[in-house]
Amino acid sequence: MEITLDALLQSRDSRHELQQQLLQLYPDSTLVCLTVIMPGNVKRNLYSLVTAQAAVTALLERMGDHVTATRARDLATGYEAYLITDLPTLEAKRVTCDIEDSHPLGRLFDIDVMSADGTPISRQAVGGEPRRCLLCDHEARWCMRNHSHTQEELKARIQQLVDDYVR
Repeated sequence: MEITLDALLQSRDSRHELQQQLLQLYPDSTLVCLTVIMPGNVKRNLYSLVTAQAAVTALLERMGDHVTATRARDLATGYEAYLITDLPTLEAKRVTCDIEDSHPLGRLFDIDVMSADGTPISRQAVGGEPRRCLLCDHEARWCMRNHSHTQEELKARIQQLVDDYVR
């Protein structure tokens, strides 16, 4: 199902609201938020759902008993997962960066670790490098800003990554 820009913006607002609620509900814990990187107007499809499941599995395997609560939303605007952990914020960020960098689908994971005020912790805060583009060696943000690649190229790469992972 294709989504509109308005629906995408509303989902971001709704996600932010839920993050704020969870931060208030669990003030002494760390909030980890997962979404899937999926360019284009279709955010929920077989590829995004396989990727989301792989990400949640990786998070639960790596954080194990440190996860004290979970919540998920399977929306037309994309799958969202929220994990509450007793890991310190920077340790949780190190774990999520490692997952994003080492998992076969990790480049498709968008895992944010939130500070107590709701601001995402940067990769640089734990010594991490900026994310790289799916298709070239540039920083992902550079390619996004410059529209270096078509959505078709990005979608084809995502399909290849997921197909290789499933095999």
